[in-house]
Amino acid sequence: MLVRHAQAAAAPVDADRPLTALGLQRATAIGAWLAAGGLVPDRALVSPARRTRETWERAGGGLPPVIEPRLYDNTAEALLEAIAETPDDVALLAVVGHAPSVGELAVALDDGTGDPAVRGEVSAGFPTGGVAVLHLDRPFADLAPGTARLDAFSVPGG
Repeated sequence: MLVRHAQAAAAPVDADRPLTALGLQRATAIGAWLAAGGLVPDRALVSPARRTRETWERAGGGLPPVIEPRLYDNTAEALLEAIAETPDDVALLAVVGHAPSVGELAVALDDGTGDPAVRGEVSAGFPTGGVAVLHLDRPFADLAPGTARLDAFSVPGG
């Protein structure tokens, strides 16, 4: 699943931007939405930015994050490269990153076999606190554009 961090405030250094009060509430809502859907990740790749770490702290159900600097590079290619290194024993991976890369990757991975309404939502924009759930029928190492079914999209608490 691909998660865009919840709403963040300004800060002198981009990487230090904290979540706003609303962002904290929405990050908690992400966790509740994941739990309600039975979406319990085995591993979470999280950008080192404060806002992504705070989002996962609230949403992750206690699963410690793997801080992945490439996610802060904010390109779909960097995300795909990091995801490809996921161990084979991971069944459900959460990736917590930034716009535009999270939304771009969700669109790029979509194989077109999922719900067209979900595809339309993701294509229309990936707001803060958005979560896209994709299904893979291959190892993470073989993930490439057009190889995942986009199953769900939500902005919990939004």
